[in-house]
Amino acid sequence: MTATSTIAAMATPKALPRNDFGPAVGGILTSGMGIVGVWLGLLGMFGSVRAVDIDWLLPLSGVRIELDPLGGFFMALTGAVAVPVGCYAIGYARREQLSRATVAVLPMFVATMALVPAAGSVTTFLLAWELMAITSLMLVLSDDTRPQVRAAGLSYAVMTQLGFAAILVGLMVLSAAGASDRLADLKGVSGGVRTAVFVLTFVGFGSKAGLVPLHAWLPRAHPEAPSPVSALMSAAMVNLGIYGIVRFDLQLLGPGPRWWGLALMAVGAVSALYGVLQASVATDIKRLLAYSTTENMGLVTLALGAAELFVDTGAYGPAMIATAAAVVHLMAHAAFKSLGFLSAGSVLVATGVRDLDLLGGLARRMPATTVFFGLAALGACGLPLGAGFVGEWLLVQSLIHAAPGHDPTVALTTPLAVGVVALATGLSVAAMVKAFGIGFFARPRSSQAAGAGEAPASMRAGMATAAGACLILAVAPGLVAPIVQRIVASLPFAHGGFTDFGTVVRLPGMPGSIAPGVIAAGVLATALVASALGRLRFRRRPAPAVLPLWACGADDLTERMQYTATSFAEPLQRVFGEVLRPDTDIEVTQTAESRFMADRITYRTAITDAVEQRLYTPIAEAVAAAAGLMRRAHTGSVHLYLAYGALGVLVVLVAAK
Repeated sequence: MTATSTIAAMATPKALPRNDFGPAVGGILTSGMGIVGVWLGLLGMFGSVRAVDIDWLLPLSGVRIELDPLGGFFMALTGAVAVPVGCYAIGYARREQLSRATVAVLPMFVATMALVPAAGSVTTFLLAWELMAITSLMLVLSDDTRPQVRAAGLSYAVMTQLGFAAILVGLMVLSAAGASDRLADLKGVSGGVRTAVFVLTFVGFGSKAGLVPLHAWLPRAHPEAPSPVSALMSAAMVNLGIYGIVRFDLQLLGPGPRWWGLALMAVGAVSALYGVLQASVATDIKRLLAYSTTENMGLVTLALGAAELFVDTGAYGPAMIATAAAVVHLMAHAAFKSLGFLSAGSVLVATGVRDLDLLGGLARRMPATTVFFGLAALGACGLPLGAGFVGEWLLVQSLIHAAPGHDPTVALTTPLAVGVVALATGLSVAAMVKAFGIGFFARPRSSQAAGAGEAPASMRAGMATAAGACLILAVAPGLVAPIVQRIVASLPFAHGGFTDFGTVVRLPGMPGSIAPGVIAAGVLATALVASALGRLRFRRRPAPAVLPLWACGADDLTERMQYTATSFAEPLQRVFGEVLRPDTDIEVTQTAESRFMADRITYRTAITDAVEQRLYTPIAEAVAAAAGLMRRAHTGSVHLYLAYGALGVLVVLVAAK
């Protein structure tokens, strides 16, 4: 089945026309898949559970499709991301940024992602998961003529297959313990099997979600993939890693021992801090957004771990709020991260560069894209008026209201978790201010930025759709209240209903509330009044004199006198140098007259992923060395190969005896 799907995907592009009709077909199919996913997802959330068995499609087990509230939520979320991406991809492909193969595989990728949460059996889930991995790898390798793309594809392929191996073993153990292939029959597994399944599936799904230390593929693959693909992977595919954790580790296995929640909280906290720290010093705009994904998936995992811990201590109210925080933040992240990658793609199409040090001056040249990226950055900051604010506020409230009583574990972990959320928010503000301020304002820092133009209408329409979702979640989160209530009620953490979620978000049975719409209205009214007063005062002033700006004694201001993304992040790089481990090189070139006189001083600095360098690079070098030793056995001698086979058979016989 996998091989057949791959061959079909490779053959499909030949059927697409070479004119502008091809991108339109691919984009419409992608958006159409998204609309179908949203409709089926809503049906799964608010309708009765529907199951379809297709016994003839796979031998022995067949294929089982089953829609329940949890699966419907993630299917609808995937479809909601695909709708603007499909619209955006039409204009993106017409600018010759997407090949025909990519346009053809894009709707297939959406379909495989939608199939994952709809799987009703272990076999169907594993099939859908592997198809999703194959189609996403094909999309990452769209421009495989570039060495960076091939390296990113290799990294992604290795990590996704290692994660799949862990998921495969974990689900096989779970299926064997439950004596069934249907997911609905696997509840109630007890004993040491639960712990083994939890560890294996958490590792596998954590890899797909981009959690540290299994995140190494994410900052490599996302920047090199086409921007519509990056938006789908970062705003939709990584959510399915969270789906796996919720479905198998929390729902099917049920509340576990206390260390399960602590493990989720620890991994989530480390992922949030490490991801946002790397984002705050990154100069590649797409790499910055990729690390921001690690941060936000870390916050969601932290919320789920807190809910697991609170259930173990009997604090069901805070557990319910933490679960609601995870659900709301997943929706917010899907909205602002898809908008962020689509906006970054517009910048890449207009300028051809991703380096923030070479951008600037885009606010006048690309005003619509500037507004859209600003909304995405505000959402990623987690501040009021941003899409991510309500979810993070709920998370903090759940941690604050979890009364420790006589439990030292809760008394220790909740303040630390609040500190993690606060620090992550502060660093996220720094990262997004850098990306937005350096990338879009001031003077152009390169000829590419100076010659930029606005994105075409179809790309702006896709970004506007995602921006509308950001505004809804920021100002009127009550519109998604039925979804939040439905998902929270379907999980084992639910004890009562999360009903006070409307225009004013109230904590059920606890003090604390917030009204995002009122805050937005107040800020807007204040801005309008201030603008009117400013205009009135400006009219009474005499005409201002137009004089050249003072250039600190130089002849004129140039783009080299501005802050860059590197210089903006330099203080953070110094403070967190022990974590970031930057590579610094200073080269001094002397003059011909004297070695005591410097002709040129070159300063180079690069920040690589410390986890990748310290963990994965030594492993890769060891594997390469072992492969070099194994190469010596490839002599080309048939007799020697027959001897190897005989020796292997002998070992198997001895072991069997």
